[in-house]
Amino acid sequence: MRKELADAVKVIFNTDSKEEARTKTETVCKTYADKAPAFCDRLQDHIDEALTVHDFPKSHRRRIRTSNGLESLNQEIKRRTRVARLFPNQESCLRLITAILVEQHETWISGRTYLNFDMDECKAKTNAVPFYRKNVA
Repeated sequence: MRKELADAVKVIFNTDSKEEARTKTETVCKTYADKAPAFCDRLQDHIDEALTVHDFPKSHRRRIRTSNGLESLNQEIKRRTRVARLFPNQESCLRLITAILVEQHETWISGRTYLNFDMDECKAKTNAVPFYRKNVA
């Protein structure tokens, strides 16, 4: 059952537009309403938040909806702080982490482009409709 639900969610996110994704969401919820009512309720309640990824160009969507960049940054901080092991005070640890973040920022600015934003294309889509989260705890 989990595999089926995961595949259904993948179909929703791999659509080309928000409207198509909402249509697929309705279809999925009709299909699984009896088998997984909690899944359908949660999906319908939060689908608008999840579909904000469709406000960006298709070439950026996969990188935006994953947390790989953040995870690798956290892993690098963890690795470098383990090498140093002991810090005399909190400020020294903060200086090391700041240096790591500055170094990573410079790599992102001058190195391989993670996301190549054509500002006119993105600006038209991202500023079109403001997005507000619902039911934030």
